[in-house]
Amino acid sequence: MSISSFLKLVEIQTKIASVFPFMLGTLFVVYQYDMFKPINTLIFFGSMLIFDLTTTAINNYMDYRKATDNHDYDYRTTSNVIGQQQIPERTVIITIFLMFFIATGLGVWLVFRTDLLVLLIGFVCFCIGILYTFGPVPLSRMPLGEIFSGVTMGFGIFFLAVYVNAYDAGIANLFWQGEMVTIQFNLIEIIRIGVVSLPCIFTIANIMLANNLCDLDEDIRNHRYTLPYYIGRKMGVLLFNALYYASFLAVVVSVFIHFLHPIMLVSVLAVYPVYRNLVKFNKEQVKSKTFVIGIRNFVLINAALTILMAVSVVIQQLT
Repeated sequence: MSISSFLKLVEIQTKIASVFPFMLGTLFVVYQYDMFKPINTLIFFGSMLIFDLTTTAINNYMDYRKATDNHDYDYRTTSNVIGQQQIPERTVIITIFLMFFIATGLGVWLVFRTDLLVLLIGFVCFCIGILYTFGPVPLSRMPLGEIFSGVTMGFGIFFLAVYVNAYDAGIANLFWQGEMVTIQFNLIEIIRIGVVSLPCIFTIANIMLANNLCDLDEDIRNHRYTLPYYIGRKMGVLLFNALYYASFLAVVVSVFIHFLHPIMLVSVLAVYPVYRNLVKFNKEQVKSKTFVIGIRNFVLINAALTILMAVSVVIQQLT
């Protein structure tokens, strides 16, 4: 398999959805807890990114298998990358297992460098990641797809990016003694991390929602009942808009309750280009024309937050 084929198999251009929560979480732990462990951060980034590549490859492989099993697969016309690139099926399977074991190995290494809570949260995220695209009824084809993707990536990655650097800062701990397993957590710190991560949760969920809104008619024909099927297209578009505005509201609230530095309020200026993009999306939900708006708004909001979080860290270090 060539490098270009591999990058298309794992849809490398979509990995920005996991990189932004990682960057924001890493910057936030420096800002809030003044802690940074570079080796732990690099191990976590490697495990997170490789596992994200793995789930995407599984998704493409499952689409390929379902098409071939239904005897309607033509690599000349299919949009699936395995068919387009004519990648041998055996090569795809080996690649998936290799990436999975590397990501798992890095995760286990990280557990030894931190504590058992990382193992528990990592295991839950791994399970959701696999079930998101694999199995008789993948989570991505259920009405809970937006929730699972938003919470797992938006909060899960953000929290782990914080925790692997500040696992000994009293945020949470898992103790295993004999037959007893005890989890303790600082409620205020969990709420702090949860509130600050809300823009990541909402904007990642909206990528999934934009995809489902654009594919609604096709999904219904193929018996895939996603969230827009149950709440309707009109309500789905309203939710799509509301989640973006809720992201800005979360930043304002975070600053007001002193979870974030006041400089973060500058990110609210991004509301205007986000609004202009929403006007286009509200007119039509077409995959080839307006799905990209979900990506653009995600980048607009999270890039602004990342830059300003970095500025917050610099200001804090200088004062």
